[in-house]
Amino acid sequence: MSTNGPTVLTRRRPSIDIVDAKVAVDLATAQTYSENVFLFVPNLIGYSRIILAALSLHYMSYHPKYCTVLYCISCLLDAFDGHAARALGQASKFGAVLDMVTDRCTTTCLLCYLTSAYPEYALAFQFLITLDFSSHYMHMNSSLITGSKSHKQVDSDVSRLLRAYYNPRTLFVVCAGNELFYIALYLMKWVHTPMSESFGITGAFADFTWPQLLAYICGPICALKNFVNLVQLWKAAKILVGVDLAERAKAREEELLKHQ
Repeated sequence: MSTNGPTVLTRRRPSIDIVDAKVAVDLATAQTYSENVFLFVPNLIGYSRIILAALSLHYMSYHPKYCTVLYCISCLLDAFDGHAARALGQASKFGAVLDMVTDRCTTTCLLCYLTSAYPEYALAFQFLITLDFSSHYMHMNSSLITGSKSHKQVDSDVSRLLRAYYNPRTLFVVCAGNELFYIALYLMKWVHTPMSESFGITGAFADFTWPQLLAYICGPICALKNFVNLVQLWKAAKILVGVDLAERAKAREEELLKHQ
């Protein structure tokens, strides 16, 4: 343990100890800095996502078409900010956190609405909100503490599942399927015409509405997403505990050296 302690602590230095909080605030508020991170293109995309999500929430209770279109556009823009950051060399810690916070808050607001639309499942939706927030919060913190440049960079020796999940294509498919499942649940409260009438479909799905069919298709993806959240929460907890153990071991070593 004493061998692992310094290794963990050394890895965290380059990531979060470059400047202290006072220096960081001074840099961000100075009028002479050469580039404004707040105005990076991917961050501007992030602000537009927030505006679209807010408009979507405004229409959520009475205009499902406007709500769904605005919500989907906000979610789709999430796929572009990362590409813009890499293409323009404008990746930033602020942008990464803004992206994650926007995702969490947008999904949570939709789930809050679903708790009122489906009161019999309110506890399940509350659990999903709690799991989503706690999993990503702990994962972000464990990534920063261990010196990762991004919470999306996970070594296979830490978790093969998380490494595969954070592959850009996999991440897009899983997150899109998860959001589409929640959107389908929302639309099921508004669309009641079976596909046999609306689209002239016959067969096994004739009596389904199209939101019901979408929910059946995307339900397994939502289940996978939340299983990944559980794994992510557990792995992050173990990392944080490991860092605690390493720091305590280092503190004991330093205390022993003082008495020698």
